[in-house]
Amino acid sequence: MKNKAIFLDRDGVLNHEINDYICRVEDFEVLEYQIPPLKKFYDEGYLLIVITNQGGIALNRYTEQGLAEMHQILFNTYQKQGVTFKDAYHCPHHPTVNDPCLCRKPGSGMILDAIAKYDIDPTLSVMIGDKTRDVEAANGAGVKGILIEPDEQIDYDKVKEVLAN
Repeated sequence: MKNKAIFLDRDGVLNHEINDYICRVEDFEVLEYQIPPLKKFYDEGYLLIVITNQGGIALNRYTEQGLAEMHQILFNTYQKQGVTFKDAYHCPHHPTVNDPCLCRKPGSGMILDAIAKYDIDPTLSVMIGDKTRDVEAANGAGVKGILIEPDEQIDYDKVKEVLAN
């Protein structure tokens, strides 16, 4: 049987949106009110997978190590509430520095990689993001996209409704 997943953008969905690159660990603020709805999905057998553009790496605003530290804070915060992220994918490229890549959203490369790696059925999965590029990336991978406002709490019932249709 194939797996099902909740793909999640990071900035503005899992942590506070500051409308700039989060370059310092001190500025990384986990939105803990997202834990209860995501715990419900986790308990229902959904894989939770982070899909995030991190072009600040290419711009030398922060490092892979700094990003890893932020993700560890995120994972530890959720782990304390009994929730484990399956994986976190990030695109370190930026269009002003790198040639076009397949991973940077609105491209679907990161989602497609996760689908292949974890044997995920895209029709049973959703991507939650706060930008239209998150929805475009999802749709390009055959996954339903849900657009929320930056820092808006994930509505469990709304997500279930999208998954049912």
